[in-house]
Amino acid sequence: MELTMLTAPEFQSMIIAGADRLTENVDLINSLNVFPVPDGDTGTNMNMSFISGVEKLKENTSGHVGEASTALAKGLLMGARGNSGVILSQIFRGFSKAIEDQENVDAEYFVKAFAGGVESAYKAVMKPVEGTILTVARESALAGEQAAKNTTDIVEIMRAIVKGASVALEKTTDMLPVLKQVGVVDSGGKGLLCLYEGFLSSLTGEVIISEDHSKKSEAHSHAVFEETNEHPMSMDDITFGYCTEIMVRIGNGPTVEKEFDYDEFRNILNEKGDSLLVVSDDEIAKVHIHTEDPGEIMQLGQEYGELIKIKVDNMREQVRELETANQALSQQQTTAVAPKDYAVIAVAAGEGMTEMLKSIGIDVVLSGGQTMNPSTEDFVKAMETTPAERFILLPNNKNIIMAAEQATEVIEKPAVVVPTRTVPEAISAIFAFNPEGTIEDNHAAMSGNIEMVSTGQITYAIRDTNLDGVEILKDEFMGIVDGKIILSEPLVENALYNTLDNMINDESEIVTIFIGEGGKEDLVEQVIEQLEATYSEVDFEVIQGDQPVYEYIMSVE
Repeated sequence: MELTMLTAPEFQSMIIAGADRLTENVDLINSLNVFPVPDGDTGTNMNMSFISGVEKLKENTSGHVGEASTALAKGLLMGARGNSGVILSQIFRGFSKAIEDQENVDAEYFVKAFAGGVESAYKAVMKPVEGTILTVARESALAGEQAAKNTTDIVEIMRAIVKGASVALEKTTDMLPVLKQVGVVDSGGKGLLCLYEGFLSSLTGEVIISEDHSKKSEAHSHAVFEETNEHPMSMDDITFGYCTEIMVRIGNGPTVEKEFDYDEFRNILNEKGDSLLVVSDDEIAKVHIHTEDPGEIMQLGQEYGELIKIKVDNMREQVRELETANQALSQQQTTAVAPKDYAVIAVAAGEGMTEMLKSIGIDVVLSGGQTMNPSTEDFVKAMETTPAERFILLPNNKNIIMAAEQATEVIEKPAVVVPTRTVPEAISAIFAFNPEGTIEDNHAAMSGNIEMVSTGQITYAIRDTNLDGVEILKDEFMGIVDGKIILSEPLVENALYNTLDNMINDESEIVTIFIGEGGKEDLVEQVIEQLEATYSEVDFEVIQGDQPVYEYIMSVE
């Protein structure tokens, strides 16, 4: 069906579909990110930036496409992260400017919007580089303009824009030496294509299939480390060493000396470094620049307003870290690694949990848990890439045990699963491990040790319910002991105290509390002080686990 006029609801649906498409491809886009430093965050930056714009868009209920697009652009500007996010925000700033007065948008203004985005993005970058998102934006807009000469159907124009973006993206590999060297397309350009594919899918109701770059990305997602002879960036490539980003609230603050002038500000900054990006609206100015004096950039910004965000990265240090990692990998590749007799593989979520498990002898920790269940393939790959003759798997979640067991049937080497349901059970199990014992004896001993520990967990309820006689209200904190909910409390400190009070008995000797992402150390200390008054013979230990979902995980032995 032909679409000659785009309404506000259709516009919003189109933008949201683009955001969804981008979100689905974040990991792929990250894996393509090799320029200028392969830090793998282009997809994340673009996604988080665009989501900020979508949130603002959803708040607009005017029924006016121009006003809706202005809200999108404002949200993007405020939420822009990194170079890719900033350029994306400028594309949609220009896009919105072109149609800001249009209640509904016809084919003529539709192509003007994309052209306006290109103009705005190129203007924001002091020295535009071809073979990037800019090229994809420009070529796709030109394809749209060409299509509009023959049709007034917005769907067909969007189809031409997607085709133009796809063709331009494939060409980026040959346009930038660093992309050609590792054989990938530009990550920012891929992100833009994903957005445009989402737009088209909304307009047509069809599933859009684009070229799969995943095979390329699998080989090159960490290309700078895999190349043993050279890598795409060295100290010689850096003229100005500090990647500096500031956000200025224009006209505010005691340091304001003059009225904001975009051209003047941009020209001054252009003398202070390279890779300059300056974007602004009536309220906010954002700057990205590579410079040798970040402090000077901040002072220049303060002449026009107050600094509300500051970010500085030492790029020379980043290169040193990359070179060190490259050297380490090269050493690993040339040094034969004698396989161990045993390797123990566990699952955990949270940096603190991971570090703690490795410190007590776990060889490999797969990231996962309540909301992230590793697959059978994840376990298989972990065993295949770990030099050992036998494997012991600790799944640490009842929903992961079956996948782990299936992995032991796939792998050719001997492997067993000790059915741990929690990290505290894994800790208890590992202390029964005997590196000189048979795999059967270790399985029996470690499985038996699981019964030596009781696990408690504190998390909040997502809905009202009643389980096992416990009345639970949404947002209250539940106390869970060995998988069973025993209480629900409005205050987290009461939930923690009462759950531990229920777990501790006359035979208890050691209580360990792992503090999660939402937990507080001072609250834990207060609860421990209260418990010590009753359980003076019990030793209490506190570990920063950083685990998600559960504010606190407790073990009682």
